[in-house]
Amino acid sequence: MLTLSLTRGAVVVATWHLPVDGRIDLSVVDRLARLQLAARRLGYAVQLHQPSQSLCDVLLLVGLADVVGIAGELVVEVGGEPERREEVRVEERVEPGDPLA
Repeated sequence: MLTLSLTRGAVVVATWHLPVDGRIDLSVVDRLARLQLAARRLGYAVQLHQPSQSLCDVLLLVGLADVVGIAGELVVEVGGEPERREEVRVEERVEPGDPLA
């Protein structure tokens, strides 16, 4: 079960539980996104309280981690170092009579 709150600025207007049937899938993300959209249209915001890591992972995967607010700190961390690649020089030559690819 997810705990959500409806906020306007820093004021919490309402808090409720959103039932989740064990699995976190795109239907849960869809419900959260629709709630957030409806709230924003009215000048409010919806925040999640202590979401599971699997929910955070799915929100990050679909690109909605920043759209659906998470009260406190976001549990998902994105980081790492860029992969170091060796530059490879490619020399091309055209031979007469070669068919076009």
